[in-house]
Amino acid sequence: MSVADEPWIDDAAGRLVRPFTISNGRTRPTVALDLMSQVRATGAVPLGYLGPEHTQALALCRAPRAVAELAARLRLPVAVAKVLLADLVDCGALTAGPPAAFHHHPTDRALLEAVLDGLRRQL
Repeated sequence: MSVADEPWIDDAAGRLVRPFTISNGRTRPTVALDLMSQVRATGAVPLGYLGPEHTQALALCRAPRAVAELAARLRLPVAVAKVLLADLVDCGALTAGPPAAFHHHPTDRALLEAVLDGLRRQL
């Protein structure tokens, strides 16, 4: 199911619920997250009520994802996405770390060469 198929998003009107209501008016996450922080589901089942955005974020985190990518996929401002992700980290459903936290080879030579080739093509 795509984000546009969700009942709280209308293609013509956009989001039917204002972002600040999704985070209960909170503007600061309880966990330090930046745009490149990686989050991943732990497999733990969160206790208590989760809103639809929490559930959707948790489903997207089966594989490690960057906070910026999750905000885009959820169609939420980054500040709101960080609050939702911090909620999930606090209840043990997600784990968070620096960008290379979940990769076995953060300095993989092939990856670095591909980045270098891409940069050279841009110049």
